[in-house]
Amino acid sequence: MEEKGRTRREGVTAGLIGATAVALWFFVADLIAGQPLYTPIALGSALQGFFGATSVASAPLTVLMYTVFHYLAFILVGLIVSAVFNAAEREPSILAGFAILFVMLELASLGLVVLVQESSVLRSIAWYQIGAANLVASISMGTYLVRAHRGIMKRVGLSIGGI
Repeated sequence: MEEKGRTRREGVTAGLIGATAVALWFFVADLIAGQPLYTPIALGSALQGFFGATSVASAPLTVLMYTVFHYLAFILVGLIVSAVFNAAEREPSILAGFAILFVMLELASLGLVVLVQESSVLRSIAWYQIGAANLVASISMGTYLVRAHRGIMKRVGLSIGGI
């Protein structure tokens, strides 16, 4: 039971860290571009359309709705990654396999962004900004989890090396 609590606590924390890192990344990028809150408004509008809204809510409500969705999505990802790290405590090679899967999913997500970019709201947000945001989130969440699981990288290295 203690491990489930740890997984949940770490997952929520990692998700909050990743979501905040991405929000700050886009906030700064939007400020530099001279369009504060452009990204959450654009993505929030797309999200409303995805869920069948025929008209877009006001900008503040759109930002609020998107922010709630953004944080919940990152908490879900954080819970999954935390579960992987906790499983890797028992079997370190799991983390090595997850790293390979992670790289594949990141490349696939960037490819998908590039493919749909011209026909969606994503055309107004450069693919490299989304890629950089993913990298910022991955590094911040990964750093937190590696620190929470001291010594795991050494155990993964030993596991891969077959020692």
